[in-house]
Amino acid sequence: MSSIKIRTKRIDGKIQIRTLISHPMEHGRNRNKETNALIPAHFIKLLTVTHNDQVIVTADLSTSISKDPYFAFMLKSGHAGDKITISWIDDLGNRDSETHVVK
Repeated sequence: MSSIKIRTKRIDGKIQIRTLISHPMEHGRNRNKETNALIPAHFIKLLTVTHNDQVIVTADLSTSISKDPYFAFMLKSGHAGDKITISWIDDLGNRDSETHVVK
């Protein structure tokens, strides 16, 4: 099961893209409440959004993004049947990708 949820809506010839990513986004300064040990950093480094296999957004992220980040974008033009793909890579080398077809 993917960690990425994508929702799209066509509005006046544009496409609203909303995504929610399930990820801990640890910055490395929090402490474990039981052991008081630092929780290692674990965050998304690179977020990529493609529209019909063409990259439209590339974002270099860091530790300042909150847990389970939400992102929203407005695409100037789009049609039913267009493919939106969102992918990420984190600092530990984990990755995920999800494709959504606009209705």
